[in-house]
Amino acid sequence: MKVEAAVTERTGAPFTLGELDLEAPRPGEILVRLAGVGVCHTDLVARDQGLPVPLPAVLGHEGAGVVEDVGAGVEHLRPGDHVVLTFDHCGACRRCAQGRPALCARFMARNFSGVRPDGSTPLRRGTTPVRGRFFGQSSFATHAIATSANAIQVPTDLPLSLLGPLACGIQTGAGSVLNSLRCPAGSSIAVFGTGSVACAAVLAAALSGCTTIIVVGRDPAKLRFAAELGATHTLPVTDHVVADIQDITGGGADHSLETTAAPAILRHAVDCLDYGGICGHLGAAAVGTEVSLDMSALLFSRQIRGIVEGDSRPADFIPTLIALHRQGRFPFDKLIATYPLGEIDTAVAESAHRDRPKAVVIPDQER
Repeated sequence: MKVEAAVTERTGAPFTLGELDLEAPRPGEILVRLAGVGVCHTDLVARDQGLPVPLPAVLGHEGAGVVEDVGAGVEHLRPGDHVVLTFDHCGACRRCAQGRPALCARFMARNFSGVRPDGSTPLRRGTTPVRGRFFGQSSFATHAIATSANAIQVPTDLPLSLLGPLACGIQTGAGSVLNSLRCPAGSSIAVFGTGSVACAAVLAAALSGCTTIIVVGRDPAKLRFAAELGATHTLPVTDHVVADIQDITGGGADHSLETTAAPAILRHAVDCLDYGGICGHLGAAAVGTEVSLDMSALLFSRQIRGIVEGDSRPADFIPTLIALHRQGRFPFDKLIATYPLGEIDTAVAESAHRDRPKAVVIPDQER
């Protein structure tokens, strides 16, 4: 079938909207008509080749839409079902079997190669292949081929166009607090960054009962927005930010989250910890990025924990976040600004000064 997609042609280039040919679903696959797709920092890192995804490719990995067709062997989904498309995983390795799909042994190949395990791609421009399996979906398009394993069925009475960010950015931020760090009620956390992952972490910290939630950022408007979400303190990025956090917490934070991928900020996130504190590292830095730390500071049981996808099992965690949203306890929709798919470059450009940090592009929408 013919589909419209935003193609990344070369390193750092603007997205190019154009027509491509999409294959029918193969065994184990589904065809999804997309209703909305979140724009994630990881898409931009891949566009700029900080993560070496072969180009040309269709990126996009926070898709939500309606199943239109299913391949042979797909039994738990049928046409008409509403789904959120999350990261891909093999389902067969040791860590997948342990219920830890974000640590799948084939995570990189399944999510960043842009092709199926057999090396094929479902997208073509004429006779030229276009990488079309980014995160098992390549959802910056009107339609996508996904696997039944990375499609999470969601209720049909929800605004489907807004659910895509649950697939990655929102579940990463929330899962880091709820699954990885398991911040207890009464604890303190310092969140470095003001993007959608950081804001989702703030919502989750408030939900967990953290009594001190410090957000560190550069934009005063974004810091004000973080306060509206539940941050108890906001701080600008300065040379004395670590001392400021220590003053607020009476010695250091119990937990910290680094969401920016900046080495200097990761250093701050470690240095601001109290004895026994844990720093969660989430930022998607370019491969090869290094950081300098004070080794003596780590001796006092401080820890750094790398976190992928919030250590979540999406089949369980995404429905949990939806249930919390229904109860008014996790209002992630406050983070979202929508754009037509054709204005994806505008969505990216406006992120620097937009209060709502998460852009969602909607196919077939006119502004």
